[in-house]
Amino acid sequence: MSGSTTAGARLRAAGARGGANRWVVLVVLCVSLLLVALDATVLHVAVPAVTADLRPSGVELLWIVDAYPLVCAALLILFGTLGDRVGRRRVLLIGYALFGVASAVAALADTPLVLIGARALLGVGGAMIMPATLSILRDVFPDRRERAMAIGVWTAVAAVGAALGPVLGGFLVEHFWWGSVFLINIPLLALLLPLGRLVLPESKGPGDGPWDVLGALMAAAGVLGVVFGVKRLGAGEGPLGPETLGPLCVGAALLILFVRRQRRRTHPLIDMRMFARPTFSTSVGCIVLAMLALVGLELIAVQYLQLVLGLSPLETGLRLLPLTFAAMAAGVTGSATLRRVGPRRMVAWGFVLTAGAVLLLVLMGQHDRPGLLTAAFVLLGFGLQTTLFGAYESMLSEAPADQAGGAAAIGETSYQLGAGMGIALLGSVMNAVYAPALSSVKGVPAAAGSAASDSLGEAYQVAARIGGPAGETLRTAARHSFVHGLHVTLLVSAGLLLLGALAALRLPKVMECPPCADEEPGVAKAPPVEAREAREETPGTPESEAPESGEARPSRPQERRPPRPRRAPTAPRESPEAAVPAGRLSR
Repeated sequence: MSGSTTAGARLRAAGARGGANRWVVLVVLCVSLLLVALDATVLHVAVPAVTADLRPSGVELLWIVDAYPLVCAALLILFGTLGDRVGRRRVLLIGYALFGVASAVAALADTPLVLIGARALLGVGGAMIMPATLSILRDVFPDRRERAMAIGVWTAVAAVGAALGPVLGGFLVEHFWWGSVFLINIPLLALLLPLGRLVLPESKGPGDGPWDVLGALMAAAGVLGVVFGVKRLGAGEGPLGPETLGPLCVGAALLILFVRRQRRRTHPLIDMRMFARPTFSTSVGCIVLAMLALVGLELIAVQYLQLVLGLSPLETGLRLLPLTFAAMAAGVTGSATLRRVGPRRMVAWGFVLTAGAVLLLVLMGQHDRPGLLTAAFVLLGFGLQTTLFGAYESMLSEAPADQAGGAAAIGETSYQLGAGMGIALLGSVMNAVYAPALSSVKGVPAAAGSAASDSLGEAYQVAARIGGPAGETLRTAARHSFVHGLHVTLLVSAGLLLLGALAALRLPKVMECPPCADEEPGVAKAPPVEAREAREETPGTPESEAPESGEARPSRPQERRPPRPRRAPTAPRESPEAAVPAGRLSR
């Protein structure tokens, strides 16, 4: 037993020093991320089976779907900053255990309330896992070049998990039962728990001062309120309704109080001065804009493939595979691209490429055009992943190492907020264009037209109930109106992406790497600048006006007293210019 513990300590120490074992650590972190990304989307295709089996109400079904992302988004800052205090590896391993227990409970749930509770517990586990993986990655890869490569692999795995979820879920529901979409987590977690305990290094921040429990709870409640209000907007609720406006106002007020509290505290959870750094704040904004423009669009595109083109869920998943493969390619090659073109060009051109892909999709109409769709999805996946890679890498490299957990939590929270706002914004644009055209379809009763305006799927059901020429007319009108709404939504999304390209111009032009892998990216470049300024200023400074020179010369005999007899012949006193930089560097 002691032998295995010693071996595990040696492996963790090697990973903490950035040795060869760091790539094993990266594999463990990527599998962790794969689990969380899969659970975010795997349930979508299982919703009909869950509805048929558990018979949830409309509100219960909404919470079954939303409990996981809501709880996860709300607790990211709490657990990200807690990992900085008590240890990121410790938080990650506890997250593994919670995720496994919640998966088993969800798979065996026999009532809607049990499934909602299990999904909420999955959200707690996900909030512990997500920031911990990114902050451990930040610690294990101190060299920015290698860290960029690791982040590229990390983001590629996230893209694979999000795209693989619906395909894998559809396969499992078709061949087994809906609970099997949760059971797939348990074998992986049974492997991850002992492997993570063996190879993952422990890391934490300085831990100065007490952990701000009240501030952490304020941040969690504030994010929960904002995300919940945004999701209600995306579900079609009015912006002034109590279920939307109330959570939004309460959440925003709590977040404002949280920021003010952190600014006053000597040992804050999150150092708000990070947002004063243009690179950090711009990177966070680019993540929000990228998700704002594309997540709502993704949901609408899935409806287009299934309801307009008539593809099955499995065929829809296969059509999205080119997007996934392109995202993987962008992640794997992201490190080389970042070194070659720099963060500014990488993120800006990623936005432009994604906007071009979105505009290309405007050419899609009532009929299937596989070649055009594939080309657009390839450009979309490559451009989006390029943007997210450059933004995440710049954000993480700009943050201090001792606040890596908080920085990772901020990045993941901005991702979730952008996704929620994207669904709300683009869904509202889609409904604003789609619904009015169905209010007065010739030959269709007004009540039927009003019901059909809720969604394209509802319109098809109403048309089937009406039947005859009127039903076919309603079906055709709904399909045309949906495609028109899709085109308008695509144009709005392209505008948001171009706005992101303009915002990316605040990022650094080149990827600044420290000369030593052990130094921080934001700090290592300062000493060479000071030394260079000293060399430039000293030769032109008279002896009488150079107090540092006067201080450097008397101190040298004391500092170098033992070797003085050997150096006396080669150290003429007529060279004060050479003595000053040497004296500064020695101090």
